[in-house]
Amino acid sequence: MANGRGGRSLMGPFLVINFVVYLIILGLAAWSLDKYIDGEQNHPHLGGNTSTSFMLIFALIGGVMGASSMLAGFVHLRKWNTQSLASAASSAIISWAITALAFGLVCKQIIMGGHRGKRLQTLEALITIAMVSQLLYILLLHAGIFRNRYGPVYGSYGPQH
Repeated sequence: MANGRGGRSLMGPFLVINFVVYLIILGLAAWSLDKYIDGEQNHPHLGGNTSTSFMLIFALIGGVMGASSMLAGFVHLRKWNTQSLASAASSAIISWAITALAFGLVCKQIIMGGHRGKRLQTLEALITIAMVSQLLYILLLHAGIFRNRYGPVYGSYGPQH
């Protein structure tokens, strides 16, 4: 196997899946926040409790950051060098942290209980999926630290193959 190609073959599917999940999170969170601001908490697909507005705001921020970090990941997949690795890894870590914050609010919302509509439950599930898959993506990005065949290594200079 060529140098650095082991992690590259798995990177494409992770990027596509995460990008689609983050776009769906953006759509659901934006729709739910719009209904919540309009005072339609009794909408059959919304519901919620006092933590819902906070979860929706962090889901929107996490969705935007996640989608933009996937764009940096697409650039890294195309360039595949240490400079693109640094930007992809830093944006991925920040978006994972914000998604983890949204996941914490999802947990709080589930613990508080109350009526949660179908779209809200779907959003909760997608935030959980995004948090786990983003963590796996970060681990895949950093796999080159352990072995050179998995990807670019921090601190290696010169042409990358």
